[in-house]
Amino acid sequence: MAAVLSVSGSPSPTSRTNRLLRHLDDRLRRQGHEVTPLEVRTLPAEALLGADLQHPAIVAAADLFARADGVVIGTPVYKAAYSGLLKSLLDVLPQYALSGKTVLPLATGGSLAHVLAIDYALRPVLSSMGAAHIVPGWFTLDRDITRGDGTPVVAPATAEALANVTDRFSAALSGRTTELAATG
Repeated sequence: MAAVLSVSGSPSPTSRTNRLLRHLDDRLRRQGHEVTPLEVRTLPAEALLGADLQHPAIVAAADLFARADGVVIGTPVYKAAYSGLLKSLLDVLPQYALSGKTVLPLATGGSLAHVLAIDYALRPVLSSMGAAHIVPGWFTLDRDITRGDGTPVVAPATAEALANVTDRFSAALSGRTTELAATG
């Protein structure tokens, strides 16, 4: 199937965004996709903030984007926008790092007041980076993501909605990889 890069733009190691992404990663793997997680918080801050494009960690991150067929971008919403940490990564990537890629934007937050952050803050940036197809994203309330015995637990209604979003992303990837195989 497809190579998927699952990017968490959360600065927290115990983030609900990370939990949400791992939940979706599992579903994508069960559908046959190869999923590589990338937690932006693990990249060196000085390289991100200093825009050190030659830093080995930044070069490696850019390579992960280049090798991916699809990218899942997850972010907590702060002040009605995606995280500054995610912004730092997107700023150091090549201008068209998402060229030809299928992208699934996801966001988490404490209030439904932030639900439009995906469409009004994140989607324009992803589009400007050349994404071939940005599937409809999903906003999840923090309260709907908890931690069970070491695994993420997502509220049933949210899990069902996320399954549908993930399946649409997977179908878009499958169509894309089939189309690419047919055209060489």
